[in-house]
Amino acid sequence: MSEPVLENELNHEESPIEDSAVPMADESAGEEFADDGDDNEIVGQLEAAAEVKTKSPETETPKAEPKPRKRDWYILKVQVNREDTIKKNLERRIAVSGLKDLFGDILVPTEKVTEIRGDKKRIVKRKLYPGYIMVFMEINDDTWFLVRETSGVGDFTGTQGRPTPMMPHEVQRILKSEEESPQKAPELKVGYQVGQTVKVKDGPFETLEGTVDNIDGSSGRVTVIINIFGRSTPVELEYWQVELTK
Repeated sequence: MSEPVLENELNHEESPIEDSAVPMADESAGEEFADDGDDNEIVGQLEAAAEVKTKSPETETPKAEPKPRKRDWYILKVQVNREDTIKKNLERRIAVSGLKDLFGDILVPTEKVTEIRGDKKRIVKRKLYPGYIMVFMEINDDTWFLVRETSGVGDFTGTQGRPTPMMPHEVQRILKSEEESPQKAPELKVGYQVGQTVKVKDGPFETLEGTVDNIDGSSGRVTVIINIFGRSTPVELEYWQVELTK
């Protein structure tokens, strides 16, 4: 008689456990779904913020601007009386070297002077610095080697074996002498100055000595004070008719 009672008690204890398991399982499943939704929303917000930050101009790395080329005027020592030929050879080598953008103008410094030969006057260019030319360029190993290996080129002017750029006022002075000046005729260059003693070497006063009183650079004529018959007399001569006394 005691066995049925034990069976009923066991059945009675297991029944509430089974009934309570169902709502607990449903509640747990509901909580897990809600957590997944919150996580997805947070992840979406973070991704959106990261995308905005990536596109923000404040965070973009600025592009490096190319460095401007550092070109200056340099002076080259070259063979005398070959300045123009060396200039042409250097220009030809630069054109075929692929380094043309590292070079600029090449200049043989000159000035305009008036020469009078016989009765004719003409304007000619005379070299300011025989044995030197100017080059506008950027100095690096390639350009330095190209210039130094050009026939007739000696070396750059500079200190301690390093090329030294020209001073801006030096460049301006030389470039100014290259400009055309139609309003003013070039001045005649002679080998003497006012006040110096000269000797007449041509004309009716040949062998006489006198003192230079005036030089007209535009006409090429000079006025010399000569002692004639014991009297100081101004005589106008062509500049080439007189020379400095030794």
